[in-house]
Amino acid sequence: MMHKAIIFPLFALALLGAQPALAADIGHSIFMRGQIVHKDASGTVVCIGSADGAKVGQVLEVYRVKRTHGKMPTYGRSLTGHVTVNRIVDEHFAHVVVTDGTPAVNDIVELRS
Repeated sequence: MMHKAIIFPLFALALLGAQPALAADIGHSIFMRGQIVHKDASGTVVCIGSADGAKVGQVLEVYRVKRTHGKMPTYGRSLTGHVTVNRIVDEHFAHVVVTDGTPAVNDIVELRS
């Protein structure tokens, strides 16, 4: 009986300790993956890395989400350009160069095969 009194609090502490790591994965997997996350004079960074299969030389299409108003709001995408992966930063991010168009932060990037 004493083991259960000790095991449950230890399990709860371990779960709470894992929460930041789980939140980071959820943030990357659901909210950020496939977006341009940074753009300035030093370059452009996208939230697609080695874990997503990014490779140097890949050309990604860039889309901007547009919302139309009416009775029910709808969403569409318009092609705004292309970027080419020139450096993998890590498993989550890659550095890209703009090949054409006007990609901006928060635009969606996708690899089309």
